[in-house]
Amino acid sequence: MLKRVPMSKLKSLIKKKAHIRIGTAADAMVELNVLLFLHSLAEEARTKAFEEKSATIKACHVKAVCKKLLKQARG
Repeated sequence: MLKRVPMSKLKSLIKKKAHIRIGTAADAMVELNVLLFLHSLAEEARTKAFEEKSATIKACHVKAVCKKLLKQARG
């Protein structure tokens, strides 16, 4: 199971962008977006592993799906 990112670290990373106004709940939204991305990555990797008739999700399945999901997330 993944550990949560400490809120102080997350807030400091967000505040580095000084020219952007950040709301009070921005850290929670960032954490939720990361969790949603990881969930979709796991689902796509599971589908890729199933297509290759593999019982376990391997690193090659995640790498194959990662490029596609990052392109979708950016634009």
